Amino acid sequence: MKNATLAIFVALSAGAVYATDAERPNILWLTSEDNSAEWLGCYGNVLAKTPHINQLAREGFRYTNVFANIPVCSPTRGSWITGVHALSLGIQPMRSSNEIPHDRIPYYPDLLAARGYFTGNSTKTDFNIGGRSDGDCWDHQGKVAWEKLPERQPFFQVVNSTTSHESRAHGQVEKTRCNPDDVVVAKYHPDIPQIRKNYAKYYDAVENMDKEIGASLAKLEELGLADNTIVIHNSDHGGVMPRSKRFLFNNSIHCPLIVRIPERYKHLWPAEKPGMTVDRLVAFIDMPKTWMSLTGAEIPSHMQGTIFLGPGTEPEDEFSFGYSERQGDVLDDSRSVRGKRYYYIKRYMPFVPWGQFASYTWKMEATRAWEAHHKAGLTDEITGRFFLPKPHSEELYDTQTDPDCIHNLIDDPRHAERITRMRGALRSWQEEVHDSGLLPEEERAKRAADNGVTIYDMVRDPKLYDLPAYLDAADLAIAGEAQNLPRLAELLKHEDAGVRYWAVTGCLILQDEAKPIREEILALADDQSHEVRAVAAYHLFQIGEKELALLWLGRLLESQTYASMKTLSVIYWIGEEARPLLPAIEKLKPEGKYTVQRQAVVLDRFAGKR
Repeated sequence: MKNATLAIFVALSAGAVYATDAERPNILWLTSEDNSAEWLGCYGNVLAKTPHINQLAREGFRYTNVFANIPVCSPTRGSWITGVHALSLGIQPMRSSNEIPHDRIPYYPDLLAARGYFTGNSTKTDFNIGGRSDGDCWDHQGKVAWEKLPERQPFFQVVNSTTSHESRAHGQVEKTRCNPDDVVVAKYHPDIPQIRKNYAKYYDAVENMDKEIGASLAKLEELGLADNTIVIHNSDHGGVMPRSKRFLFNNSIHCPLIVRIPERYKHLWPAEKPGMTVDRLVAFIDMPKTWMSLTGAEIPSHMQGTIFLGPGTEPEDEFSFGYSERQGDVLDDSRSVRGKRYYYIKRYMPFVPWGQFASYTWKMEATRAWEAHHKAGLTDEITGRFFLPKPHSEELYDTQTDPDCIHNLIDDPRHAERITRMRGALRSWQEEVHDSGLLPEEERAKRAADNGVTIYDMVRDPKLYDLPAYLDAADLAIAGEAQNLPRLAELLKHEDAGVRYWAVTGCLILQDEAKPIREEILALADDQSHEVRAVAAYHLFQIGEKELALLWLGRLLESQTYASMKTLSVIYWIGEEARPLLPAIEKLKPEGKYTVQRQAVVLDRFAGKR
């Protein structure tokens, strides 16, 4: 496929910025995993031991307002490799691996190769995209062939460090180099020994990651390539202690970005001299276009984002937009708008806690200790809210005074105008990028398959995906206002399952206040959409019609429902009172790694293991 793709895009090498190969810069992109900016010394953390990254910041330009669009790795890398938002491609759920139209959407290494660049990747792919091998687009995939790089100029080489990955915070937390007594614990965490120790363990992991970054920089210098290579360092999203990675808060998305540009490319400097900071707002979706621009490659029109560096620099965006959907085997759904100071978040599932049990997250000692502390009744209003249903469907935080995002300003009249503007910006952006997440995951996958199209194409066909109608219905639903009940009753009868889904979600949020339209809910018993039926069953349970709710859920299980993840999640949310469904749960044969995992979590709960 690679050669065919290159043939299609070889014409993009026209209009080069650089006259000769010798003038074109090499690019070395050094990525790390899971660490937000707050874990690095050059971003103000006095406890962090990151001398190599700190030195890189002194030699380069440190960006202070850089935000991941997704608080987890796999969809982020899908956005990077295509230059298109994961949410726009339909690949935002963790490791969903949905196909995209590869004949129309190349990967950026294809375009760099057409420009004459050698492309290498060591060694992380995980693009979350089906229909094409992740390694197909690279000239070299695997351990860096450092000694051959001088012969392969100009080159674009990615080196990924896994040493700061979340997994490095798992396991025992004793005997750390970092002293747990020196740790500053986030305000949303209880200040207890096991959490302090886990912080210390991760500080050690970040120190190890810094050494790997240093080794790559030293190798570049040893080979005599530093003077004609632009070096970029950033993490792949934020994290990594509980309530950061995956959860779409400030430290979930605020990331480091350092760019070192040699003297010979001084015309590309974003500030007067190295060592300076740059406060321009940068979103991760901006990176592919920007790196391509630095090489002189022509950029295809389907790429999203804004060029933030070099001769092709475009006007600065006011906001960066974020999104989070299914993470592993846990369902939640949010969107966000991040400016340089204020951060607005919209929660599409306020009826579930942030802290739903997730097998991977609970491998961390800090998560288990936090949960135990909460179950013992020792958390307070701030440290305990993680395990409770969300109190609001909207949030606004002043990240300058409240970087931990614990004081929600959404009801503060002083911010009313700002909130209205950020809401409007989010709506416009969702329509612009064709937000694919306004149908629940299993419903949209079925609809795309039934119509023989990719999700990418489906959400661009208003006959198959009525995004304005879904956005309107979703806003009505999450408003949680009883005055909207007559309109919700009308929407429960809508011909589009997406609209009905949001209408029944609105009833779920209203709970007992929605009882006056009980008959309209009962009419959903045989709804064609299993997602609609699962949420309707949960609503019935919440308003006291528990036997009927379990009957509906049992029928879904017995039908081997395509909406297994949603059905199992509803059963998990109900908890012990759903035990009569145990035989049907055991007989269910779900597809997909994470649905199987959710089934195991539910079975463990009924076995007393959760």
